[in-house]
Amino acid sequence: MQPWLLNIAGILWSVLGLVWLISALAAKRVVRRQSVASRVIQASPVAAGFFLLFTHTTLPWWLSQALLPDSAPVLWIGLALTAAGIAFAIWARAWIGRNWSGTVTIKEQHELIQSGPYAWVRHPIYSGFLLAFVGTALIQGQLRGLLGFFLVLLGFTLKLRLEENFMAEQFGNAYSDYKKRVRALVPYVI
Repeated sequence: MQPWLLNIAGILWSVLGLVWLISALAAKRVVRRQSVASRVIQASPVAAGFFLLFTHTTLPWWLSQALLPDSAPVLWIGLALTAAGIAFAIWARAWIGRNWSGTVTIKEQHELIQSGPYAWVRHPIYSGFLLAFVGTALIQGQLRGLLGFFLVLLGFTLKLRLEENFMAEQFGNAYSDYKKRVRALVPYVI
């Protein structure tokens, strides 16, 4: 692993975090929110996944096992995937505008966004995060990155299921039609 490439990936993730914090200030007022218990259940695997990917603490030896060769092509592909995923997530976050929330909510005057990145996948922010996570895990090159990815995927899957229930209740047939046309996370696949 080239530590400087992991540092660049960390900077990209920090930019994403800064965009999230700043843009959260402009979100619409919440009308309905997921329960605290469901938020904890959904957010816990995501937090654990990010911890595994970014921790600098000593972990059990088996989590630090190399999965891929420490080769320049793998590392650069990882950085490209990280950058592409973060760019896609930021695009999706900007596109959804004031309807966005870090938790599953219904906003005041909530709109069903179906254009831009939302015409490709129903949950482009999660898609972008997952792609960026895969890229950063490639740079890291250890088993803990792969395990972290599956934990984040689990958390986002739990979250998107609840979000889809909220959207179906709010938008009815319009959301059902949207679900039929557009995949959840990977265009034309999942």
